[in-house]
Amino acid sequence: MSEGKLTIADVRAAAKRIDGAVVRTPTMHSQTLSAITGAEIWLKFENQQFTAAYKERGALNALLQLSDEQRSRGVIAASAGNHSQGLSYHGKRLGVPVTIVMPRTTPVVKVMQTEAVGGNVVLEGETFDEASAHARKLEKEMGLTFVHPFDDPKVAAGQGTVALELLEDAAELDCIVVPIGGGGLISGMATVAKDHQPPLEVIGVEAQLYPSSYNAYKGEDLPSGGDTLAEGIAVKEPGKFTQTVIDRLVDDIVLVDEPHLEEAVSLLLQIEKTVVEGAGAAGLAAILSYPKRFKGKKIGLVLCGGNIDTRLLANVLLRDLARSGRLARLQITLQDRPGALFRVMREFDAHNVNIIEIYHQRIFTNLPAKGLVTDIECEARDKAQLNALVQALRGKGYEVSSVAVN
Repeated sequence: MSEGKLTIADVRAAAKRIDGAVVRTPTMHSQTLSAITGAEIWLKFENQQFTAAYKERGALNALLQLSDEQRSRGVIAASAGNHSQGLSYHGKRLGVPVTIVMPRTTPVVKVMQTEAVGGNVVLEGETFDEASAHARKLEKEMGLTFVHPFDDPKVAAGQGTVALELLEDAAELDCIVVPIGGGGLISGMATVAKDHQPPLEVIGVEAQLYPSSYNAYKGEDLPSGGDTLAEGIAVKEPGKFTQTVIDRLVDDIVLVDEPHLEEAVSLLLQIEKTVVEGAGAAGLAAILSYPKRFKGKKIGLVLCGGNIDTRLLANVLLRDLARSGRLARLQITLQDRPGALFRVMREFDAHNVNIIEIYHQRIFTNLPAKGLVTDIECEARDKAQLNALVQALRGKGYEVSSVAVN
């Protein structure tokens, strides 16, 4: 491999190198998602890797090209995500010491997961940039080899093996939609897609809150930062090497907002019965966001990771139910007198809407002393059933409002 270059030969060599050491994940056509989106959707289940992410491929390809001296000294990386687990797991398997530098703010569960698969975790700095600077310092002091999570041709070549498998299983594809964080995955996959005959359209996806590669690609200067569900692709600066590949091979980059990311995670769990993190669902989120753009295309999506906090996943599912009208919180103004709540409950019973929780507020309101606000969390069959209940309550003189979900 030439320094700073990436070719289809590099990706094919990586595939031979890592064969048998990573999971040959399945590709499946989704009839239901295809019907929902108007596109033909094939899913590549990289969330079924041992560490639940495609990152193993690039990490292993880089490890297997170390010299004997480099292996004995060990490798180092800065990562608080899937790269740390993939590198640690295969490093331990190959007998290569792995040091991972993480910010002190990294959730304990990620530290424990990395240590559990063999990594030696060093906590340093408050931000990823500070952790990365410390990793580079240790690299020089200890004679270690730095394995970048994305901005490395060897790593990108390993990630490109995802596309080789995808096209072996679904040769009829005419488009791939790939999440972009630092750009390693899309660099490798685009290299394969553009070598295919006929070449495939390659569309990159970033979270709207972190449009780093989008800005570089389109010459924009959109702000970057905030809390995104797709933290795996929340990168403020794209890789220098990977961005050159993106500029050369990628046809377009689109941005997706948080509600569409949440909807995509929820749909994949409900329909495909598979757990996918926000970054892994970004491809589907793009198709949900731009249905006209993708209508009728035969699209390959990579479910690139499944490492999502279970409490966060629960919140995403409940918020999606609220957006669809299955769950609601209704605020109803009542008079503080016997039987007032009972009369409201009769309307819920008449419309067969299930009550989950009731909250009374008598003090912190702008109502008179004899008034109160009651918040009722409830569950309906669908939005139409809920709307019918609200209209019935308003018809009986109640002031009703619904607490919206962003």
